[in-house]
Amino acid sequence: MSLPKVFPIRRRAFTLIELLVVIAIIAILIGLLLPAVQKIREAANRMSCTNKMKQIGLAAHNFNDTNGFLPPAVTATNSHLGNVTGGNPGSQAFGPNWACLLLPQLEQSALFNQYQNNFLSYAATGDMTWMAIRTTRLTAFLCPSDGNTANPCSIAGGGWQRGNYAACAGPANWNTMAGGIGNNSDFSLPAAGVMGINWGTAVATIPDGTSNTVMFNEVRASPDAGDPRGVWALGFPASSVTSWNATGDCTTPNDNNPLSDDVQGCVAHPEINMGCYLPGGSVQGNARSLHTGGVNCCFADGSVKFIKNSIDRYQWFLIQSRADGQTPTNY
Repeated sequence: MSLPKVFPIRRRAFTLIELLVVIAIIAILIGLLLPAVQKIREAANRMSCTNKMKQIGLAAHNFNDTNGFLPPAVTATNSHLGNVTGGNPGSQAFGPNWACLLLPQLEQSALFNQYQNNFLSYAATGDMTWMAIRTTRLTAFLCPSDGNTANPCSIAGGGWQRGNYAACAGPANWNTMAGGIGNNSDFSLPAAGVMGINWGTAVATIPDGTSNTVMFNEVRASPDAGDPRGVWALGFPASSVTSWNATGDCTTPNDNNPLSDDVQGCVAHPEINMGCYLPGGSVQGNARSLHTGGVNCCFADGSVKFIKNSIDRYQWFLIQSRADGQTPTNY
């Protein structure tokens, strides 16, 4: 008896059309997946940024508990500081800022001790050797959403490492913030913030209340080396201080006005919401971030709130000022 022949099974290959359909389906699935991954990544970055701001707020409170007041936004021998980052940045002496002074409260005691004598000598002599700290990169001052922080700033000797957190000098003209005084012509209200030139307020005496007053804002690092916006150890507007915001064309968080920040050395990038006015000196800088739709703000009670770009300009003014006498709403 003969066995039946067994014929091999022929496997049919994909046709070109079927292959193209499969590729198209995979591409669509990847296209749907990428935005979700990006949203998850940004959510994680924003949470990390929030936590860093909370740590900075806690450090400021510890400083206040020890000294009876917040650190100055910057120490200076000359209260008129608008042109310090210009063509000859060494022509006007400026000292360590709030971030330098908070280092011991941010688990950076060894770094602070290394430069402590330099910090202290500045007040008496104007000795600028404290600036050697500028080349130190500190992740405590970096928001993970801002990729431009990898590029140091080249002004005043170069090597200034970037940062994303700024003391709130209020919606006041920076050069009126010596001693905590400040003015703003737009709303005819007291406009000083919680930190200024050679001055920091006592947290317990903030007239508008700690939950209504911003202590730190976010700022963005510029993509240009000569632009000092977003520099952690440089105590100037848009570097590590916000001031005169909610005023003129420097309106609300992340405003896209082409002449917004008044910063010497700045490069305007209105296409990425970093407009600036170069001839005005370093006197004005707004809160900015790469988070979708707004910025993180650390209030004087230590809480961190996400303030949307759509906030009313008057309400933005009120939460930046420590003593306007008004009650902010809808923020």
